Amino acid sequence: PQGIGSPSVYHAVIVIFLEFFAWGLLTAPTLVVLHETFPKHTFLMNGLIQGVKGLLSFLSAPLIGALSDVWGRKSFLLLTVFFTCAPIPLMKISPWWYFAVISVSGVFAVTFSVVFAYVADITQEHERSMAYGLVSATFAASLVTSPAIGAYLGRAYGDSLVVVLATAIALLDICFILVAVPESLPEKMRPASWGAPISWEQADPFASLKKVGQDSIVLLICITVFLSYLPEAGQYSSFFLYLRQIMGFSSESVAAFIAVLGILSIIAQTIVLSLLMRSIGNKNTILLGLGFQILQLAWYGFGSEPWMMWAAGAVAAMSSITFPAVSALVSRTADADQQGVVQGMITGIRGLCNGLGPALYGFIFYIFHVELNELPMPESSSGGSVVAQYHLQQNSIIPGPPFLFGACSVLLALLVALFIPEHTNLNVRSSNWKKHCGNHGHPHSPQAPGEAKEPLLQDTNV
Repeated sequence: PQGIGSPSVYHAVIVIFLEFFAWGLLTAPTLVVLHETFPKHTFLMNGLIQGVKGLLSFLSAPLIGALSDVWGRKSFLLLTVFFTCAPIPLMKISPWWYFAVISVSGVFAVTFSVVFAYVADITQEHERSMAYGLVSATFAASLVTSPAIGAYLGRAYGDSLVVVLATAIALLDICFILVAVPESLPEKMRPASWGAPISWEQADPFASLKKVGQDSIVLLICITVFLSYLPEAGQYSSFFLYLRQIMGFSSESVAAFIAVLGILSIIAQTIVLSLLMRSIGNKNTILLGLGFQILQLAWYGFGSEPWMMWAAGAVAAMSSITFPAVSALVSRTADADQQGVVQGMITGIRGLCNGLGPALYGFIFYIFHVELNELPMPESSSGGSVVAQYHLQQNSIIPGPPFLFGACSVLLALLVALFIPEHTNLNVRSSNWKKHCGNHGHPHSPQAPGEAKEPLLQDTNV
């Protein structure tokens, strides 16, 4: 009676595509509304909004994941998509409420967590990586196309039409979940009592982080992930605003930049990553990715011309190989009954960075007085603007201070990664880790112990 057909990966793919296609349409209008709503301290407010959302997502993801084991995936897919897309119509109704609801919506902005659990329910172990890759590629594809479409429609017909279209697509996604998506968790796998299996241990977002220090190799990997992903998370939260208002990019140029970067990243994470893993090995691939990330962030920090941003973007695509290489290293070196815990620790650290990174970048922009004190002027044919030239004169030596901070952080990550051995087994305290797997796993899933805990808060690599 529920949904159309049997549960499949394609149901999850469509849910992800519609949700992020709707948000991608709003890329250009959001940058304009953000500046109009917070004309002073724009970067600081943007960092705080995204930081609060990221921290709330990190705190709520384990609880939502545990509850979805009890109540089923479909209800939580509906809940997360609804609350994630709830702010969209408020953009034109009340910008202040729009940004306030975005911050609070972080409690339920964990669609990826539920989608990955949905995929885990219906796939075998040997096909799960391919299914996750399909979901991530769909996310990238939605962001490759939607910002350009939104920028074109906004320029031709106004931002109000873009907001209405994004709202309609979000409603379509909700209706698709209600009508077409079948439940992936069989009724017999759910407990008789709803509240019985939920414990504080399962809902504790810091539970996986507490296990970091039990093995020196795990500790090195986690420190590397934290130092490299912290600036990446901050960069994603503010970089398109930086391009639009400080570097003088037009809305179309920002959309084209996102599309080109997305396509190059997909190529880097598939073809290039495969070639590098076979030719130079896992650890050297990680080091190479970190090296590209340092170069990219330094280029962003010192770059003062639009062409420099485009060149650095190409380098950024190559730096996207780092996290898949880290995940592969962990997968190869961890024991079968520790895969879920170690991967969960890494994705937990990334979730924490999603909260800390944006706030840190906003604060650094603020203390270096990179502010937007004038309304943006119409762009010239060369892509420049009076505002961009005015700010570049003020900050001609270091236009983007947070990016240089990020380069220093990734340099430390590179130094830490040098000490990670190429081939080793993570011989951690087996009893504690297996107990941890048992406490945090999906107790009602028919998977093997090593697959008991699917990563929550797993982020896309693009």
